[in-house]
Amino acid sequence: MKKRLLAILTVAVSALPGCGPSNDEDPAGGDSSRYTIAVVPKGLGHQFWLTVKAGADAAGAEFGAKIIWNGPAKETQIAKQIDIMHDMINRNVDAIVMAACDENALVDVIQSAVDEGIPVITIDSGVKSDLPVTFVATDNILGAKLAADALAALIDGKGEVGILPIVPGAATSEMRESGFKEGIARYPDVKIVSTIYSMSDTAKALAAVEDMMTANPRLAGVFSASEPGAIGAIQAIETAGKAGIIKLVSFDASKEQIAALRRGSIQALVVQNPFRMGYDGVKAAIDSIEGRPVEKRIDTGVTIVTLDNLDDPEIQKLLNPV
Repeated sequence: MKKRLLAILTVAVSALPGCGPSNDEDPAGGDSSRYTIAVVPKGLGHQFWLTVKAGADAAGAEFGAKIIWNGPAKETQIAKQIDIMHDMINRNVDAIVMAACDENALVDVIQSAVDEGIPVITIDSGVKSDLPVTFVATDNILGAKLAADALAALIDGKGEVGILPIVPGAATSEMRESGFKEGIARYPDVKIVSTIYSMSDTAKALAAVEDMMTANPRLAGVFSASEPGAIGAIQAIETAGKAGIIKLVSFDASKEQIAALRRGSIQALVVQNPFRMGYDGVKAAIDSIEGRPVEKRIDTGVTIVTLDNLDDPEIQKLLNPV
């Protein structure tokens, strides 16, 4: 509350002739940005998060905000993400935009931010709390249901399939897993025979799919809930000489995944809009700082991409926003 009141007073005073910072003077002592906004992703190593950063940076440039980008190296490093959040609170940033590594473990540090008058916006992966101003993300359950429909169609509505969720306890992972299971339940002749977490690690996903194929020689398809899971699955399936035989459907659309789609090792991608997540997250943060209403849930959309529509102009724009 104190921080929001300060922001409102600053805007009001700046509107008076001769008052407020000049174009090259930052009230925080650095640059001409009006606000400093921390963006804390779940990880730093995957293309998805780089696209989120591009969207956040674009919004920062458009709305006059300095973006501080920092997150754990791996999406499993919950304690590291909590430390980064505390650091951003201590740096007295104006708002925090974050994707939670764990839906429960991050609640207390979000409470600490809110207690200091720092609004928190969650993107991509939320928390079990009403503390965040809004949640900016894909409808993960819908996306996973669409993935189930796509995989069922690819295997003619019958056969054994495996699932590669992301990380236990991560909201995104749990929603995608439950959405896929709910969707595939509509196909009585499709049986889920294996569920192994990729831990957002390509090597672990590769080993998981190798185990799936060994234990289930009639495996017909695999659903991956993430980019690293998909890349590991692609490697395992190609090494086994089963590209195109074992059908693969995955969330995300990295360059490796798109290349695999073109060569037939993956058949469908559930494509999110990470650029918009970063952009809308920062925009929501600024709206909150300045007292404008923000919707409690902002849906950034989901699209199924196959070889048939990959080169459509709208799909290419979605895949290459910058």
